[in-house]
Amino acid sequence: MSDSKKIAVLGAGSWGTALARHLSFLGHDVFLWSRRTALVEELSETRTNSNYLPGALIPDQLVITGDLDAALLGAAAIVYCVPSHSFREMLLASLPGIKEGTLIVNTAKGIEENTMLRMSQVFSQVAGKARALDYVTLSGPSHAEEVARHMPTAVVVASAAQKSAETAQDLFMGDCFRVYTNPDIIGVELGGALKNIIALGTGIVDGLNGSDNAKAALMTRGMAEITRLGVAMHANPLTFAGLAGIGDLIVTCTSMHSRNRRAGIEIGRGKELSEVLKNMHMVVEGVRTTGVTHELAAQWGVEMPITEQVYQVLFNGLHPAHAVKNLLTRTKTHEVEEVALTKINVSIKSTYKS
Repeated sequence: MSDSKKIAVLGAGSWGTALARHLSFLGHDVFLWSRRTALVEELSETRTNSNYLPGALIPDQLVITGDLDAALLGAAAIVYCVPSHSFREMLLASLPGIKEGTLIVNTAKGIEENTMLRMSQVFSQVAGKARALDYVTLSGPSHAEEVARHMPTAVVVASAAQKSAETAQDLFMGDCFRVYTNPDIIGVELGGALKNIIALGTGIVDGLNGSDNAKAALMTRGMAEITRLGVAMHANPLTFAGLAGIGDLIVTCTSMHSRNRRAGIEIGRGKELSEVLKNMHMVVEGVRTTGVTHELAAQWGVEMPITEQVYQVLFNGLHPAHAVKNLLTRTKTHEVEEVALTKINVSIKSTYKS
């Protein structure tokens, strides 16, 4: 492609490998970096990532490296594909080698534990507010396994700067990979992170009794409480009806590619959380996110009953069957809250005006 650019992808897990392949096939000059020497050697020698993305061949032109400076040098865009709990550390290590104005694309779907900050807030805190306009988050229903097989996928990129979002859109857009932009970075980040809690819950139900009715209820009411918290935190409620909201929720709650759902299934079958995480060999973002969101709900005064019950199961040993009963026997209420409905109507009117 005539407008090919050097792009550094930091993190060679399943998603980093899939996106690096995708960007390379689009014609970009891609450097895929990993801090793990053994993984760099495996990827370089076999051109496959047997642990994280088996069966997906890595193009010969894609550079695999453990040299962070070499990966960053002259890159027009840096794509961070590390877990949310590693994002701050990765920023501190890499930002000194990144020129101001370089596009930063983050793919982690989580909230920092100790600070309760969204990933864009972590970036601003580390990089400074002056560089906040360089930051873009990429989210939506996008399992690495399917992107690696060039299966149709649609995602959303959000940024405080429309120009940055559009630049990322141009970089990633392909025949099988459609990219939308959204200015609501708060909603996109919250939707991507919080759906993992609901996926844990639906997985737990699968492991417990497999009730389709219960899973449908959890997904629907789960999106309601995600939206409640999002609105309280000044997100656009319409974002949760989009790719980063209901789109990502559906795929994460229904697919066996979902680590969160798989972890939930094992917990529903009676396994301890520590045992489940030990056997997963990959990060299950929803576990940390459940703990942080439990605190956020209290901080913002938002009722999140599903999050509360998942929290009790994960961290306080509540039996999944008791958690389901607790949800079903809550005080009766309306399905649609008047306050939330009013805010959605206001948002719709504002959208049409603009």
